[in-house]
Amino acid sequence: MSVRGTKKRKTAKWIRFRIVVVGAALALCFGLILCRAVQLQVLSGSELCEKAEKQVKKAFHKSARRGTIYDRNHKELAVSSEVSSICAYPKRIRSPRQTALALARPLNLKQRPIFQKLASGKGFVWIKRHASPKEASAVKELNLTGVDFVIESRRFYPMRSLAAQVIGFCGTDGRGLEGIEYYYEAVLSGRESKWTVFRDALGRSFKMEAALPGRKDGHDLILTIDANIQYVAEEALSQSVKKFAAKSGMAVVMVPATGAILAMAHVPQFNPNSFGQYKPWFWRNRAITDCFEPGSTFKIFLAAAALESGLCTPDSKFYCEQGRYEVGNNIVHDVHAYGPLSLRDILKYSSNIGAAKIGEKIGSTYFYHKLEGFGFGVRTGIDCPGESPGVLQRLERLSDMDALATCFGQGLSASALQLTAAVSAVANDGILMKPYLVQGVMDRQGRLVERFSPTKLRRVISSDVARSVTRMLERVVAKGGTGLKAALRGYRVAGKTGTAQKVDPKEMRYARDKYVAAFAGFVPAGEPKIAILVVVDEPQRQHYGGVVAAPVFRRIARETLQHLKIPPELVTPDEAAGSIRASMGAVPMG
Repeated sequence: MSVRGTKKRKTAKWIRFRIVVVGAALALCFGLILCRAVQLQVLSGSELCEKAEKQVKKAFHKSARRGTIYDRNHKELAVSSEVSSICAYPKRIRSPRQTALALARPLNLKQRPIFQKLASGKGFVWIKRHASPKEASAVKELNLTGVDFVIESRRFYPMRSLAAQVIGFCGTDGRGLEGIEYYYEAVLSGRESKWTVFRDALGRSFKMEAALPGRKDGHDLILTIDANIQYVAEEALSQSVKKFAAKSGMAVVMVPATGAILAMAHVPQFNPNSFGQYKPWFWRNRAITDCFEPGSTFKIFLAAAALESGLCTPDSKFYCEQGRYEVGNNIVHDVHAYGPLSLRDILKYSSNIGAAKIGEKIGSTYFYHKLEGFGFGVRTGIDCPGESPGVLQRLERLSDMDALATCFGQGLSASALQLTAAVSAVANDGILMKPYLVQGVMDRQGRLVERFSPTKLRRVISSDVARSVTRMLERVVAKGGTGLKAALRGYRVAGKTGTAQKVDPKEMRYARDKYVAAFAGFVPAGEPKIAILVVVDEPQRQHYGGVVAAPVFRRIARETLQHLKIPPELVTPDEAAGSIRASMGAVPMG
């Protein structure tokens, strides 16, 4: 074999080897490309499609105008106004540090958090929501690249703390978080408009399509609350809480014939325009959410049950054991020692022993069912969030002492709203009405969309019994009664004081130095127009309901009657003189 032939064979073999290597490499590359294509198109197809859509499609939305909240006389309690919110597009900002420094000064914000947002690489960040006009103007003058402004709606409460716990408030996003704002969110918020914009690779818009029908503004609410009566109730309550160094206070004003709430006052108050500066305890509508032992105000319903049972009359006598009554290992006390007292005098002098004796006569079963009829132990169904049902222990779980304690308002609990509604049933000729806070819904053109009418729940006691109890409650406010300081010149007042010990949560027994002072009543007694409950929690300088709460009732009643233009009743000179003495004189302890 020649040398030349050997070289040719080696060259051919080398060429074939290189062809095989190149072919294998190409096959491997093609295989890798095929595998990658399968991964992108099949395994990750949906995810990549979503990313592509986000780059091409941009969703926009515009919130609807939130409805206004009015009082019963169309005074604005909550309105919405347009404000500027400051935002930024970090990808457009060349120097995040310098931009953060420029923004921090006019917005009174720390530089570091702003820098972290601008350096995040996100497509969009908020710098400050709901900036003040001064702040927005200062930032506009800087003319910063990548910084923009968005017009948003902000909730504003022109009367500040007035009825704040009832109205509630909205968060930064404009959604209701408490009170009426939360409960009627769907009605107030309306419907926002949404649309999608398609953009090309250069960011230019080439198509727009609507995702939802056009924006629909929220409806307005007309409350039953009267701003003038609300102010009077808050002012009178605040003075009492301050005067007696109390922890807090509540007052409810209701129309007995309809269940409409004219005022629901709380002390301490808060400003919903800056709700974040207050603890959540301030936000709560405690007249609805919180319960307390009603004390001797409960004797109203005991007297009603006693008369309704037919076993007692106003003149029925009960021996009050000279102020000390032993029930097993327990002792029931009276503030003053009494002998025989009639039912009407037991109510007038607020005898706990007399109440216990009445309860023994009519029986705990009958009284328990009457209390259920008055609405205790269940929610009233008012249009406000967080309502508590109170605590009315099951009949089979009541001991003998528990059953007697219920007769003078201890061992159970009720909300201020429940107690006001029950008192209103007596004022309303024995008919219990459902309380409500919103009387109508109105559209942007001022047309009434929906009206809420009074709702009759049931008859609790007969008309005769209701009128008889009313006459007995008038004696409570007369000379010698515990409610003397609630008497009102020119009007017949029916009411009852209450002074209840509070339970110490640590020791699980009644505290000796913590009380709830209350007064519940209605006026004019002959034809009741308003029912009022006043509750003062933990007063320090005095703790009797007739001293602490009754004067608050009198002031609220007097100014409410004047505001509603309800003329004085025709009273005899003796009655008028008695009313004058009552409004100026001292009150017995009770």
